[in-house]
Order: sequence, then structure tokens, then C-alpha cells
Amino acid sequence: MRRQRGTEITMKKALSYYKAKFSPIRCCFFFVLILAPFFSFSQTRGRVEVVKDSLIDTLIAKRSGLLKTNTTTPIAEQEYGYRVQIFFGSNRQAAYSAQAKFKDEYPEFRTYITYTEPNFRVQAGDFRTRLEAEKLKSELIRSFTSLFIISGKINPPKTDTSND
Repeated sequence: MRRQRGTEITMKKALSYYKAKFSPIRCCFFFVLILAPFFSFSQTRGRVEVVKDSLIDTLIAKRSGLLKTNTTTPIAEQEYGYRVQIFFGSNRQAAYSAQAKFKDEYPEFRTYITYTEPNFRVQAGDFRTRLEAEKLKSELIRSFTSLFIISGKINPPKTDTSND
């Protein structure tokens, strides 16, 4: 019996120890959770005021007028397609000789040389589909070592307007 009474005393001490104690941190946390939504909805809508020079409106009007008159520029005629890259390297003379070699074998295709420091790129053709570019690549595999198909802006092929 004595043993049982000792256990009851320790249980009472334990329960009194774990009873809610006043803690300022818990109290602040509780009020923040309760009051935070009220402060977040108490904001008012703002107003934006745009300050600009009056010449901006005239420039925008002139720009739209210029765009309407120059609708047939070469840039507007460009579209996306594929080209076959036949040379990539830092030697300028080798790039020009690769272009000349290609032009001798295929004079009907356009060639383009671009220079992005320190390398030259020689690309050929303006193909609308990748299949057309693959066909040229398979023909060139014997003549050129490193061939790649590059996608990007192309100049569309010229169409025949003759009435035969």
C-alpha cells in the first residue's frame, strides 16, 4: 500500500508540472496567429500615376506608320527552316575553299559564311523541312567530313512566276 501511495504522489507532481504554464512566447505566438489575418486585409488599394513626355505618343504613332509602309522588307520574308553545315573551323582560307568546293558540285544551292570569333561556319541550302536537308547531307557525306543540320531562320527559295 505504501508503494501505491508513493506512485500517486509522483503522478500528481507530474501532472502539476505539465499543466499549462504561462509563457510569453506562446502568448505572442497565439496573438500573432489570431490577429495576422485582420492586419493583412486592412490594406487599401493603391493608385498608379504614369508620368511621361508627350513626345512618346508621337514617336509611337510614327513607328506604327513606318511599320505599315515597310511590310515587304527582306526580314519579313524570312522564315524558319534548316541548313546543312559543311564546315566549322578557325581557318578562313579553309572555309572559303569548302564554300568553293560545294559551289562547284551544287551551284543551285545558296551558301552562307558566318564568323563567330574564333570560328567560321559554312552553311548551305534553305530547306523548309528537315527531310530535304537530310537528303542533301546524305549526298555530301563523301565530300565533306563533318556535316550537321542546323535549324534557324532561312531565306525562302524563290518561286517561279513564269506561266509556262
